Amino acid sequence: MEAARACLKQVWGYDSFRLRQEDIVAEALAGKDVLAVLPTGGGKSVCFQLPALMKEGIALVVTPLISLMKDQVRNLEARGIKAVAVYSGMSAHEVELAFNNACYGDYKFLYLSPERLSSWAFQKYVGAMNVSYIVVDEAHCISQWGYDFRPDYLKIGELRKRVEAPVLALTATATVEVCEDIVEKLSVPGRSFSVIKSGFERPNLSYVIRRCEDKVGKLLQICARQAGSGIVYLRSRKRCEELAEVLRTAGESASYYHAGLSTAMRAKRQEEWRTDKTRIMVCTNAFGMGIDKPDVRFVVHYDIPESPEAYFQEAGRAGRDGKRSYAVLLWNKSDEQRFVRLSRVAFPPIEYIEDIYQKLHRFYEIPYETGEGRQLKFVLAEFCKQFHLERALALSALKYLEKTGHLSYGEDAAISTKVQILTARNALYSISFPSPAMPGLLEAMMRRYSGIFNYPVPVEEDVLAASSGVSVNALRQLLYQLALMHVIKYIPADEATVIFLHHNRYYPKDLFLDPALYAHLKTNAERRGATMLAYASEEDECRSVFLLRYFGQEHSAPCGHCDVCKERGARKGKGVVERLNEASGVSGVVERLRGARAGDSEEASSRLRDGDEDDADGVVEVVEVPSREQMMDYVLREKGGKYTLRDILTRFVHIDGTNETPVMDVLRDLLDEGLIPPPQ
Repeated sequence: MEAARACLKQVWGYDSFRLRQEDIVAEALAGKDVLAVLPTGGGKSVCFQLPALMKEGIALVVTPLISLMKDQVRNLEARGIKAVAVYSGMSAHEVELAFNNACYGDYKFLYLSPERLSSWAFQKYVGAMNVSYIVVDEAHCISQWGYDFRPDYLKIGELRKRVEAPVLALTATATVEVCEDIVEKLSVPGRSFSVIKSGFERPNLSYVIRRCEDKVGKLLQICARQAGSGIVYLRSRKRCEELAEVLRTAGESASYYHAGLSTAMRAKRQEEWRTDKTRIMVCTNAFGMGIDKPDVRFVVHYDIPESPEAYFQEAGRAGRDGKRSYAVLLWNKSDEQRFVRLSRVAFPPIEYIEDIYQKLHRFYEIPYETGEGRQLKFVLAEFCKQFHLERALALSALKYLEKTGHLSYGEDAAISTKVQILTARNALYSISFPSPAMPGLLEAMMRRYSGIFNYPVPVEEDVLAASSGVSVNALRQLLYQLALMHVIKYIPADEATVIFLHHNRYYPKDLFLDPALYAHLKTNAERRGATMLAYASEEDECRSVFLLRYFGQEHSAPCGHCDVCKERGARKGKGVVERLNEASGVSGVVERLRGARAGDSEEASSRLRDGDEDDADGVVEVVEVPSREQMMDYVLREKGGKYTLRDILTRFVHIDGTNETPVMDVLRDLLDEGLIPPPQ
């Protein structure tokens, strides 16, 4: 492994591997199939990029995330490593060029979206590739037990029959059940999988749940008290925009991010947050994937996430630098009702899904028995407006059509320039064109693209420009002028949501929607939703222990710093005082506390400690109920703003505990108003 460590230092600048990275790299270099389960921020990309650099050939990296794909290619190229990506929305010429480079251009990485595995172009070139590894990123997508099942991932099993290369599958969120399913789906006869899991514990991350009616007020308190970068997750684009405005009005540096923004705007806002020009990002789950910002101090879930996997992954974006950070979930009873309602929307009836399938084809005027291979620029709002549909239901139906293999639904896809010739072929020859290049351009498009008279077809701008003897910019001007003359319909290149049709349009009742799969996915989603509600309402079990058990770690120690553990520590501290009271009487307890504070009695001090890292301070006097001013003076002046709940109990709560409730009420009021910092 000396060579691997040298490569790690040379390419990434790291002196040593993170936990379990070295084991994963060693197994991969030994040519074994590996399933690596590492938490968010665990360094999964190094686990496959390093072995691929040390081995001859090109690594095929299958990932569903186009934005992550582009980021990793850019990062590799910045390190002088040749990498290329193929994803939905690229023109046929661009795809052909990418695959040609992968075969003959000394490239080390080919990133592919899963639907590309069955494409004719990939099938043509893959046999000529010297494949070093088949890398399966977000490997949980291959499992029907997983929270993000994608049927295109099942094609990786077919790929293994053609390509003799080890598999390196990686995921951050996989239960025991999902891990077993991943191994089953990717295994081939004669080879066994090494399953390597890193512990899911995050010792520096405090999980906190706050049940509150005024979530805006609570969020403002969190943002005001906690320094550093933060992320606030919601499940609604509109509410992201509204909440970001609330934070800005309150004086916070905040912005919003969701898939409805343009690609350029999303990149701009992401960069502003990454470079600390924006402190707080209010966003949907479209934000955060592949972002390695180490100093995120807090992640707030304003809505209950749809699954423990999503929650764990998003919360894990806090504290990657190892410093104390917080994952806070805000919820109330109305959230529970809304969560149940959203869960039902996620699985509309089968009949509704079939209706959406037919409406989609009507929207684009695609007749029966046609449409296979069509790439459709899709705007959900326009589609729903035309047919008077509820957006959430329609989107859920489209997502299920994707899961059953009828279409691919991709956001952030690059849309090729498209052209449709509107004028009849014979009539073209009687038109007097203002530019002598126009007839030749039209002739080139008619020869090259079948169907160009029937519907807009993707065209390769560079190829057409070369054949017409003009620059790409000049070509665009020619196309624009032809469109103004109503000779053609011209759709310039763009980035948008794209639907790719996998087959010709079916007649009603011929569409197979796999009711068994539907029932299976719905049951699993309901189970994950019930787990999230149980997590939110749990009051006795350590948050970390709860989550780790869900992911298969049955025997975990309480973290000691989540809200449940802190509350348990406060109750424990109160119990210590009561036991001392029973043993020595009130006067003896007070004397012991005073002695511990003055350092006169180490024994007294140790008897007040209950194993927590905080020490108990002494008592000057015991008051029945402190005033707000008294508590503020104690916390801010005497303790310098650094105090524990046990400090408050020891300082203000009567030995018999009779005034504990009003003391806690004073503390809560001061915390809610932001007049004192939270206890440590």
